[in-house]
Amino acid sequence: MCKRLPILVIALVTLGLLTLGLGVASAQDVYKVNYFSNANTSGAPDGTVRIDNPGVTGGNLCAMIYVFDYDQQLSECCGCLETPNGLRTLSINSNLTSNPLTGVWEHNGVLKVVSSAVNNNPCDPTQNVAPTANLRVWVTHIQNKVGSAYPITETESSDSTLGATELANIQAECEFIGILGSGHGICYCGWGD
Repeated sequence: MCKRLPILVIALVTLGLLTLGLGVASAQDVYKVNYFSNANTSGAPDGTVRIDNPGVTGGNLCAMIYVFDYDQQLSECCGCLETPNGLRTLSINSNLTSNPLTGVWEHNGVLKVVSSAVNNNPCDPTQNVAPTANLRVWVTHIQNKVGSAYPITETESSDSTLGATELANIQAECEFIGILGSGHGICYCGWGD
């Protein structure tokens, strides 16, 4: 038993170092992931994203929004201020997919939202994003047409682990859009707060 204890300690220390080396974010409740479907589809209703700052931190937060198309390319990004107890509503068609970098409107894709402390201007999704818990995000989904109607569902966005590599990548991709896009690839913050 005494001989196994040092091996167990070495294993736990190694696991801890590997976790740090992978850049796994220690903060929880900062990274929300969801999908959108049938956006910009003739005859289909518009989907919505709703973001709330429940006020737990007592201050403003930023919703750093990254919109990916169906083939994993960042299409649009933006940062939206969220005040305590405020509700922001964004249109999938008008606010999040209407100004794609490539000029091609997306129908299906992934939405990623990082809950962050207020940074530059006040919300800049390209740099100095400081993950800070507690935004809540819901998305309506326009399902495939059944008969003459498009069924609508709504889900709360899933929590995911935000690693340092993922955070660095989405910030860099968003910055690239800002440099290359000539105004394209920037989403809009909708209404409310």
